[in-house]
Amino acid sequence: MTRIRRIVAALHPRTLRARLTVGLVVLLAVSCAAVGVAAVVALRGFLTDRINQQLIDVGSNFPASLENRGWGGAGIKPSDHDGDEQHVDTRRQTLGTLGVRLLNGKVTDQAVVRAGSDTSVSLTSADKAALVALPADSRPRTVELSALGDYRVVACDGRDGDILITGLPLLGVVETVNRLEAVEAVVFGGALVVVGVAGALWVRWSLRPLRQVAATAVAVTRLPLDSGEVALPARAPAADPRSEVGQVGTALNLMLGHVEDALSKRHRSEERLRSFAADASHELRTPVASIRGHAELALRHPGPVPPEVTRALDRVAAESGRMGEMVDDLLLLARLDAGRPLEREHVDLTRLVLDGVDDARAAGPDHRWTLDLPEEPVTVPGDAHRLQQVVANLLANARVHTPAGTKVSVRLDDQADADSVALRVSDDGPGVPNEVRSTVFERFTHADRRRPRAGSGAGLGLAIVAAVIDAHGGRMQLESRPGATEFTAFLPR
Repeated sequence: MTRIRRIVAALHPRTLRARLTVGLVVLLAVSCAAVGVAAVVALRGFLTDRINQQLIDVGSNFPASLENRGWGGAGIKPSDHDGDEQHVDTRRQTLGTLGVRLLNGKVTDQAVVRAGSDTSVSLTSADKAALVALPADSRPRTVELSALGDYRVVACDGRDGDILITGLPLLGVVETVNRLEAVEAVVFGGALVVVGVAGALWVRWSLRPLRQVAATAVAVTRLPLDSGEVALPARAPAADPRSEVGQVGTALNLMLGHVEDALSKRHRSEERLRSFAADASHELRTPVASIRGHAELALRHPGPVPPEVTRALDRVAAESGRMGEMVDDLLLLARLDAGRPLEREHVDLTRLVLDGVDDARAAGPDHRWTLDLPEEPVTVPGDAHRLQQVVANLLANARVHTPAGTKVSVRLDDQADADSVALRVSDDGPGVPNEVRSTVFERFTHADRRRPRAGSGAGLGLAIVAAVIDAHGGRMQLESRPGATEFTAFLPR
């Protein structure tokens, strides 16, 4: 059953053009079949009626003559007038005429006219049974005789208490009907082929505006609509607005106009936001640095300082340092959003990973750190400072968001594929919550949106990682489940 369904699905037309063409051919085929069946039935009925009329005209002369043969094919039939005998010449019967005489439920005489004379014919027991079962009501009926074929017969009562059966062959009717069926098959088959080809061309020409609308829609789907300024392609060609295709094209053009306006407004808003973030980050760097410098200077004062003031100054210095890092991160993201090019040089990625793991081991001694590096150094083109920031952020993310004792594995894979190398940072911690997996590389994303952990940052670390990797022409990948989380950075060679 499954295989049959697959075959039916494979043969089922999928395109609108194919469906219209197949529908047209199927309708024509049904119409031709109906006309052909009606013609065959009408012709068979007409020819059968003619044979019925011939049977009525012939009467029972031929089977009546079979009782008194002897005049060279002539029979004697009692006359209807004055008891005179009437000679019946069986040569005047139509070729193939069948005559059968029944007496007391048995066949006594049977003959068929061949080459102008009547000839006895052998009937099987089944044939005789079929003839005996005929009612003598003078109504034409069709019987199938194994020795002769299909016959149209009439049975009527004779003068001597016998039953006389006259029959005419249906071979001519069958041959004529078969010839008509063959002609219909050839004519209708040719008509279906011609109409199928012409219909396919006509449907193709009629659906040309719809194909143009579809091509416009496909071109829109290939545009990067998620960011940046987008120039939508030319609109769908104009068509008759009274047609369905014209209505679809008009609706698509209106929708593209609205989408283009919305994208332009969004782009302008994003540009203003990027400009504000860059300007604000740049302007905040100076006052934040000044606050931090004054706090550190106050802490170095040689005179006595109350403990409360010392703690306050420590907090001011720490928070100003944290704010400075946040400002630097925002400024970096703003520059990456603006598309500013990064430095391009050969970077020893192996050395960056080694230094990053050493720093992470010092910052998180409660974690178990493992390192897997290839035998040969791995180098990639890029910005060494930004790639070092990627390594540090990935390791810091694994350290901050996993409990003490978690195993963190760092692996540099230069056999990821032919075009890129992979930096993999995995841990056996609790995993990334399902609700934040889709937005984990977005800005200001925390594992717990309601209550960010203290010291976990502003949620910019992974956003910077994704932005830097994207600026290098690479991509980020996350696979996470409880007990196994892996962040993978793919970098082009």
